[in-house]
Amino acid sequence: YIMFAQVTLQDWENLVKKQLKTEDIYAVLTKENLEGISVKPYYADTDFILKNLPKVEESTHLVAKYQDNLEEHAYAFLLEHNVEHLTEKTLFVANKDLAGHISLADDNQYISLIDVFENQEINTQLAEELLSKNFKRNIAVDTTFYQNAGASITQQLALALAKAKDLSEVFGAEILEKLVFKFAVGGNYFFEIAKIRAFKILFNQLSKEFGLDSIPYIFTETSLRNKANNDEENNLIRSTLELSAAMIAGSDAVYSNDFKVQNSNSLSEEISFKQQIVLAYESIINVFDDAANGSYYIEEITHQFAENAWKLFLEIENSGGFVENLKSGKIAEMIYQQAIAEQNWVEEGKIKLIGVNLYPKLEKTKSVEELYNAKEIKPVRWAEMFE
Repeated sequence: YIMFAQVTLQDWENLVKKQLKTEDIYAVLTKENLEGISVKPYYADTDFILKNLPKVEESTHLVAKYQDNLEEHAYAFLLEHNVEHLTEKTLFVANKDLAGHISLADDNQYISLIDVFENQEINTQLAEELLSKNFKRNIAVDTTFYQNAGASITQQLALALAKAKDLSEVFGAEILEKLVFKFAVGGNYFFEIAKIRAFKILFNQLSKEFGLDSIPYIFTETSLRNKANNDEENNLIRSTLELSAAMIAGSDAVYSNDFKVQNSNSLSEEISFKQQIVLAYESIINVFDDAANGSYYIEEITHQFAENAWKLFLEIENSGGFVENLKSGKIAEMIYQQAIAEQNWVEEGKIKLIGVNLYPKLEKTKSVEELYNAKEIKPVRWAEMFE
């Protein structure tokens, strides 16, 4: 018994031609993107196996910046200073000074968000100190800086792999099990879901080169790149969608940066955290390993990102690895080219930011040349062009 009649691609095309009143429907429905990803308007199948992509944690941690009034509501905190009375919490440590003297409680678990790449080198002393700690994960591979500077999704994925590979060459393959990968999630909803899923494939592929079969620990936070100073309510909406994408993709932990770019306070920090609470408790999307599994569209773009990122990763490796490419300026130049292409799209209105370049359209105050430098990787918000 078939409840619904089977629809063929030809049936769909005929219906859309009638509705759009044109024979050339793909010219209307095909949308350009800066990621170099092929997106079809209709998916009825996929050539890829619909394989579940697991995460490390049983349920996604909803991470709050520590406030004592949130202790009853939050089970995971981002710590900036030592708090000794917490029990049965997961504590993320992003401050290397704090990591050096934090008091460890037996019933808490501790995860380092400290990246050891400093001044275009691996700080081996810092890395060794972190590895000596009784943390669940000891070292972070942070790509949020690159996302906020304008790196493409493919570039973010490849750079994460390249940093992990450089670390493995210094500390051995066993370090792969001690890493946490930190990503910023932007506003391109389905692409960002595919980004996190693609990294799970890529990291597992890298680990197999060392005879392992590893799952990456993924910490995601909301992006700053698409936020605006004078548009706080829209910032809140954007970050809610970003958190949703991160959870659906199967992140191990999510964190919401303050939706107020300026003049943040304890209330705005609390509201930012409670976005996660609403998403988790109303939709339960934080409990699934891979809620996007089964979507033909997401599966297709996941594998495109994985293939493109692996190719770029190999190019970085063949030219000396992450540190060497950072020193030579190749990584800065690569991100710069992507960033100015994005910013030009913002200026032209191809990337729309409500309240910035649409409803209302603000006047431009800075040029692309004033915002970006080919020799320097630095975070830039799209809205800065109009502020």
